[in-house]
Amino acid sequence: MDAITKVLGEISEVIWGPWVLIPLLLGTGLYLTLRLGGLQFTKLGAAMRLGILKRKDADSEGDISQFQALTTALAATVGTGNIVGVATAIGIGGPGALFWMWMTGLLGMVTKYAEGFLAVRFRRTDAAGEKSGGPQHYLEHGIPNGFGKTLALMFAVFATLACFGIGNMTQGNSIASNVEASWSIPAWVTGLVLTILTLVVLVGGIKSIGRVTAGLVPIMIVFYVAAGIYILVANVEAIPEAIALVFTDAFTGTSAVGGFTGSAIAITIQFGVARGLFSNESGLGSAPIAAAAAQTNHPVRQGLVSMTQTFIDTLIVVTFTGLTIITTGTWKQVDPQTGEQISAALMTGEAFTHGLPGEWGHWVVTLGIVLFAFSTLLGWSYYGDRNIERLFGRRAVLPFRVIFSLIVFVGCTSELQVVWTFSDVMNGLMALPNLIGILVLSGLVARETRHYLRHDPKLEADKETIEGFMADQPGWEDWKAGDIVGSSQAGR
Repeated sequence: MDAITKVLGEISEVIWGPWVLIPLLLGTGLYLTLRLGGLQFTKLGAAMRLGILKRKDADSEGDISQFQALTTALAATVGTGNIVGVATAIGIGGPGALFWMWMTGLLGMVTKYAEGFLAVRFRRTDAAGEKSGGPQHYLEHGIPNGFGKTLALMFAVFATLACFGIGNMTQGNSIASNVEASWSIPAWVTGLVLTILTLVVLVGGIKSIGRVTAGLVPIMIVFYVAAGIYILVANVEAIPEAIALVFTDAFTGTSAVGGFTGSAIAITIQFGVARGLFSNESGLGSAPIAAAAAQTNHPVRQGLVSMTQTFIDTLIVVTFTGLTIITTGTWKQVDPQTGEQISAALMTGEAFTHGLPGEWGHWVVTLGIVLFAFSTLLGWSYYGDRNIERLFGRRAVLPFRVIFSLIVFVGCTSELQVVWTFSDVMNGLMALPNLIGILVLSGLVARETRHYLRHDPKLEADKETIEGFMADQPGWEDWKAGDIVGSSQAGR
């Protein structure tokens, strides 16, 4: 097992190192930002109104509302990465890592837009009448010849494997270990309860998942952010210095304490970008699978709603976690027994414990991890579901849901060091074919986005108006009919 962990660790270091995914992800985001005219800045307000206030398009095709698609994607991304991942980035890379997480989020928003657009643009209806879309479809049907199909199959295989790791066992393990530490409930009991709850939700498919996440996600985010606001208000005098430190440290690096040789600028950037991407998943190809199920009248509209997910995840939730760690000083706290910096797993908990009265901080972080991890588990179950359907057909979906639920128990009751590393590798391998495909299809994304926004810049057009200005566009009639548009339109 140690040998496997070592090999996986070496592969992960290459994939997530400074020469593969990090430049590809940032480069893709920057390229799309330029090609789409800073879409994430100019259309964020309209996108938030559409996804959060309006919530769905009237008389539109799809399985769940745009709001439910947004919360399902948020359920999968707002998880332990927002708590432990942020602490890891700041603990190793210093406060400047938060700046690079912000930059990753800002560029990732436009990547998430392109993913959501393509997911709806090339979605299909499966044998059970449910919408199915994501990289496993838009890579194959958007890119000509066998190249696109190869990319699609690669993504589907890696995503299926990843869902059992980062989307299942690691989340269950985080819940079980924290519940046992906080309330002395045995891991097997937590595992049994989680397995039953997961199976009950998954049997109902995306509509059931959408209903649960639509109720759970807003509550957990508001709950967590409210606690963060309290801490920042209580430490308001430390906020200006903390923000200044984030910006200055981003370009200089700050020595970490106890056991670390120091955080050079390269390490600050690497951990900020890597953990930012781990948190919001922009470019990994997972979130557009949920976007494809949305009830929407045009791919641009759902793409913009999908974009808000990265804003909420990184620019809001990650920011509150990072600033609480910095303002309370726990990022440089030393363990008195070892003389080394406290672990990332404890850092956010310590920040909330110091910042909130009594035992509230400890409870907030534990409950936050339980809610975040369970919602992540539900979101990723749907991602695996759609890729299993792509690989083996509809008949394999129900067995997958049962097996996925049972694997939750294994995660709750096992040691998972190798699984965490395996998950990092699979996530990285998912991103590679997806990012290549987005770049190839960027011409299609840009052309159709410009056309739509020229006629409906405020996202207020009704179905009849949209059909009027889209009538002469290539592939529009096929899309309305639910047929995937062929590859002949992809590169135009």
